[in-house]
Amino acid sequence: MRVGFYQFDPQFGDVAANLDAVTAKLEQADADLIVLPELFASGYQFVSQEEAQRLAEPVPDGVTVRRLSELAKRRKMHLVAGLPERFGAHCYNSAVVVGPSGFLGCYRKTHLFYEETQFFSPGDSGFHVWDIGPAKIGVMICFDWYYPEAARTLALQGADILCHPSNLVLPNCPDSMPVRCLENRVFAVTCNRIGSEARGGKDRLTYIGQSEIVTPKGVIRHRASRDGEELTILDVDPAEARDKALNRYNDLFSDRRTSLYKL
Repeated sequence: MRVGFYQFDPQFGDVAANLDAVTAKLEQADADLIVLPELFASGYQFVSQEEAQRLAEPVPDGVTVRRLSELAKRRKMHLVAGLPERFGAHCYNSAVVVGPSGFLGCYRKTHLFYEETQFFSPGDSGFHVWDIGPAKIGVMICFDWYYPEAARTLALQGADILCHPSNLVLPNCPDSMPVRCLENRVFAVTCNRIGSEARGGKDRLTYIGQSEIVTPKGVIRHRASRDGEELTILDVDPAEARDKALNRYNDLFSDRRTSLYKL
């Protein structure tokens, strides 16, 4: 299975230009699964709830899902991509899953980071896994990585690959995702963005790049640069994520002692 990410610098508010950039880049891509950044079409640093509502789109009927679905059908690939979702009076930081057959589903970010709490409603979708044929994929968004329950929940539901759209500004995630993969024996594709935003007099947010693909044994197969645009696609075997045996005496999941875990 060929999986990858497209790390780039979305321009705030220019949905058409960002969609055109992604379409042009992926038009010749040979992949089964591509992950795009969090809020890839809108940009990230909102200055008001009104602005977030204006740039948010209905799912699956908005322009972004339509364009991604057309691209996925044309290129016979699956895409996981972040966007602001409008649902009634609510605005969610969401990620959609589309494939050759069209729209498959939507995940709403569970753990909101920093000023996201001012513009988005906390996600209420819960964590879901989608069977895309060669693999089962689970979706989490950016700051969700900070909560090990997110990756564990997806792994326990059978995810082979964690798809992780991100707009990372803190330095910790790239070195932490190998731990998430190791403790769950899953692949992860983290797609971050690059560039910076300083809107409305706010402090500048500088995105750290370093998108990466990590194996179930915690090996970083590839990590992108901090500031370069990059489309990377690698071959992986999803079956590696289905073997939870650590040795002949230990199995990662069957050894869990849930009766002693106090949550």
